[in-house]
Amino acid sequence: MHDLLTWVQGLPTLWIYLVAALIVAGETAVIFGLLVPGEATLLLVGFLTYNGTLRLGPALLAMIVAAVLGDGLAFRAGRRYGPRLRAGLGHRVGPQRWARADAMLARLGGRGVFAARWVAFARTLVPRLAGAADMPYRRFALWNLAGVATWVSGSVLLGHLAGESYDTVSRLLGRATGVAFLLLAGLLGVVLVGRWLGRNPDPVRALLSRAGAVPPVRWLTARYGVLFFLVAMRIGPAWTLLLNLAAGLLLLFAAGLAIAGLLAVAVRNSGLAALDGAIAGWFAARRTPDAADATLVVVSVVRGSVLILLVAVVAAVLAWRNRPWRTDLLSVVGTVGAFVPLVVLAVVAEVTGPNGTAPGGGEVGPLSTQNAVVAASFCTLAWLVSRGAHWPVAVAAWTTAAAGVLGIGGARLYLGLETASGTAAAVLLGVLWTVVFMVAWATRDRAVGDGQPPVDQSRRPSEGHRRPVEPC
Repeated sequence: MHDLLTWVQGLPTLWIYLVAALIVAGETAVIFGLLVPGEATLLLVGFLTYNGTLRLGPALLAMIVAAVLGDGLAFRAGRRYGPRLRAGLGHRVGPQRWARADAMLARLGGRGVFAARWVAFARTLVPRLAGAADMPYRRFALWNLAGVATWVSGSVLLGHLAGESYDTVSRLLGRATGVAFLLLAGLLGVVLVGRWLGRNPDPVRALLSRAGAVPPVRWLTARYGVLFFLVAMRIGPAWTLLLNLAAGLLLLFAAGLAIAGLLAVAVRNSGLAALDGAIAGWFAARRTPDAADATLVVVSVVRGSVLILLVAVVAAVLAWRNRPWRTDLLSVVGTVGAFVPLVVLAVVAEVTGPNGTAPGGGEVGPLSTQNAVVAASFCTLAWLVSRGAHWPVAVAAWTTAAAGVLGIGGARLYLGLETASGTAAAVLLGVLWTVVFMVAWATRDRAVGDGQPPVDQSRRPSEGHRRPVEPC
């Protein structure tokens, strides 16, 4: 890398501007721009502004103009060729990348154009898809300019500020891009799990119904179905419900382990752990005895067990005042038993971490138990309070929850109880854990509100008409 930088610095300045602009524009202007190192080029431009080879202002302007022109050409190509984009060289992109870019644009619209600038494959494909979808150019241009300006400026300024640490920043940024993909995939998985749970509010029964279609199980139930029925009648509906809820909680525990494992891998490979020492030193330099004592009192009071108890009380009160609840897993965890997923999350976080001790005596590892439970508890409280409330109440609830999560996480960092990487992973785990149930409940409410019951995906069309699902 040092030899490459020396060679580049020896080139005429105009050539450097021209080549860098062509690379940045070509990343989106041509379909094989997926192979062009746009981010690395902008980091290099930023480094060259640091050592005086290039000037920062003209470099920023040139790169922004080049990126806008490249996106404009891609938009025109999409408008002109439409579906034919996927043929020819486009088939080498792969159907999965096209499908993910399609989903981003369909879900976010103009915001998808903005977000695509920060995702490597998407910034090449989304402008073409926007043109093919007949998005008005004015709308595309505004969102695209916002995305280009932030992405180019952030990358160039990062390279400029890195200075002699260009190699390190470039390596970490490349790793961070992969981690971003991993987290996006995880978020998509969380949403899909929530949607499936909303359509199948009794997941254990749905899975057993699907398993019943497997030939060996079907033969077993056909042969001993009467025996199973008699056993179910013997234990009674109460024990049947308890067994079903216990099995559902085991499924939630498995889902929590999967999410926690994903976050642990993401944090481990993001390079964030490399900054833990610097961040801990920054907080330690600003720690005073009086402030530390006051912060420790707050952290001791606002801890996971207290918040879980608060969630239980709020959920019980709201369930008693607002609506009845049914005897299935989703109804229980969405109303009177809203604290149950938090208990499961606490067990998951305890199992998956910590694996060491921080300088202040706290947890070091991929996850922090307290921060995960605190984040999930604050988000669950905001979700419970904001459901069916007027928007000022909902905004106030979610603002308070965000302030609480950031405040407690920052307080534990200030005290040296946890690391930055562990805090980030734990907060993400708590938020994603709440997202599962928010998506599930919204899916169920939408289905009931539209007059269509949630569809049990495990049932086949030949099984007869669908049984309506009562509102919770």
